[in-house]
Amino acid sequence: MSQRFQSYIDGQWVDGSGSTADENPADLSTPVGEYGVLDAALAAQAVEAAATALPAWALSTPQQRADLLDRVGSEILARKEELGRLLALEEGKTLPESIGEAARAGQIFKFFAGEALRIPGEKLASTRPGVDVEITREPVGVVGIIAPWNFPLAIPAWKIAPALAYGNTVVFKPAEIVPACAWAIAEILSRAGLPPGVFNLVLGAGRTVGQALVEHPRLDALSFTGSVPTGNALLKQAAARGLKIQLEMGGKNPLVVLADADLEVAVECAVNGAYFSTGQRCTASSRLIVENAVYDDFVARIQARLATLKVGDPLQPGIDIGPVASQAQLDTDLSYIRAGHDDGAELLFGGERVEYRTQGHFLAPTLFAAKPGDRIAREEIFGPVAALLRADDYAHALALANDTAFGLCGGICTTSLKYATHFKRHAQVGMVMVNLPTAGVDPHVPFGGRKASSYGPREQGRYAVEFYTSVKTAYTAA
Repeated sequence: MSQRFQSYIDGQWVDGSGSTADENPADLSTPVGEYGVLDAALAAQAVEAAATALPAWALSTPQQRADLLDRVGSEILARKEELGRLLALEEGKTLPESIGEAARAGQIFKFFAGEALRIPGEKLASTRPGVDVEITREPVGVVGIIAPWNFPLAIPAWKIAPALAYGNTVVFKPAEIVPACAWAIAEILSRAGLPPGVFNLVLGAGRTVGQALVEHPRLDALSFTGSVPTGNALLKQAAARGLKIQLEMGGKNPLVVLADADLEVAVECAVNGAYFSTGQRCTASSRLIVENAVYDDFVARIQARLATLKVGDPLQPGIDIGPVASQAQLDTDLSYIRAGHDDGAELLFGGERVEYRTQGHFLAPTLFAAKPGDRIAREEIFGPVAALLRADDYAHALALANDTAFGLCGGICTTSLKYATHFKRHAQVGMVMVNLPTAGVDPHVPFGGRKASSYGPREQGRYAVEFYTSVKTAYTAA
């Protein structure tokens, strides 16, 4: 074991009881390290520390918060190669993708450093003479953050940074398979000048640490990114106690390819969106909907492109797809491949594990020609497995795109301004991409979806203020 990663509570590093190995999914014989597992009592202690620190931090100056976040962002950017390597080791993204994610995390902290100085408010005339009306935004309070494993630097950044920028205190619980990335963020924050208790990191299982966090009476808000079943369970708990909650959950994102599309562009959009980051993105293009007139040509082109992709050690140059992040996720991916066969879908590429020089969770990029009702065409897989659907025309393609319980994002490849404009208006999603991969968003604009994909205010950009603040209206007699 190379390192032991600890939790951070009330300004102190806490080891917890017991330990769990932090696996390297590309080489199971060389784990990244191990981490100490907290119990429910220590998780509750973190919430208490955040609640105690809240009054002073909520009244800190915007400049104090801006300077602190800017320092954090600058350090992350200066160390992006180091942090990217840690991410690649722990989660399995290729090194260029991992370094890019680290840079994005730094940019997010620096963006919200600026937002700390731009907290909006209004002063309005009252309908009554001699009365002034002032509308201000105040911190929502103690914010619990539960983040997933697929973007272990960027997603925590886009939750932690706005929470702190607007004067909240934080208890951060990362996914169990990415403790090192969470620890790296906490270590940087621990040296940035935060008062004790303002930021806390709790490592451990969701069923104990996460549950203790959600159930704590002094928690004021919860931001969660993860699976639909867990999100729905959290929503019920939040509703029962009036907890403010923000959920980002699944996606089954369509990429529509019309007959007038530039097929070279369309194939690159499909391959990038469906298979890069090992397909482990909630915005992945898991349904490729291709108009009949170019269907066969598209199939031939994407098969040829998939044959060029290299699967292997994410730290090695020239690798396009790293390992699946965990054995549990690999088992899920393989179960959906079996489901594709069982439903009679035609395997067009891949479908098997990849033998490599190290023992890891390697899976070939997989493409099925499917029917709209097949499980692989309806349920989120979260791996390098995509379903190809045939559409008669644009109207049929749009109907197929919207025929899903999810509504995170959708894409279209076309050279027609008419169809692009219509799709942007009529796609039942929160984000639309035209001649771009569905996976790939900017950090300064809203992120989120519709239907079963999201609940509550949007994340990222200036829209983050809606979740992390509470609005107050004050009347004053002149």
